[in-house]
Amino acid sequence: MAVLRSALSNPLYVVNVEEAHSIEGETSLSAEDTVEWFAEFVSENERAIRQSLTGALGVDPGREATAEALAYGWEHRDRLEGMGNPAGYLYRVGLNWAKKSLSRRTVVFPADTAKEPEWVEPRLPEALAGLSERQRVVVYLVHGHDWSLSEVAELLEISKGTVQKHMERGMTRLRRELKVDS
Repeated sequence: MAVLRSALSNPLYVVNVEEAHSIEGETSLSAEDTVEWFAEFVSENERAIRQSLTGALGVDPGREATAEALAYGWEHRDRLEGMGNPAGYLYRVGLNWAKKSLSRRTVVFPADTAKEPEWVEPRLPEALAGLSERQRVVVYLVHGHDWSLSEVAELLEISKGTVQKHMERGMTRLRRELKVDS
């Protein structure tokens, strides 16, 4: 599985049919169908899982957790296929992995001033890190990646109203922390 994990951490990974067959053995789908299904799943969901985990954990831990969650998804793909929200499930897998495997770290959003537009508040990364996990994920996805409230609600498996409340509370706290009037 280490080969698959390292391949999944690279966005341009390739898993061939023989590797899939030798890694996991026989499954209900043919090895070719399994690889095709999983490749399609990853192409449709990896970005959402990565963005969500990055919002919750910070950039580097979010990427690590995404790779681990996708590796777990590969190992348990038969279970994933039958789920109503496999991306949300893998988001939770990534969070749980990070909480167990990573030492308690402060959430870090790097402030790369060379690439940041002038309108970005320099204290924003630190202020985001001070939000609760849910507030940070919701604010990060809605305002940072232009997700709709419905998309966030679906991924986090919470109601749209709960997402709205987390966003309002998170934005209020950010405004207060950054001393910005609405």
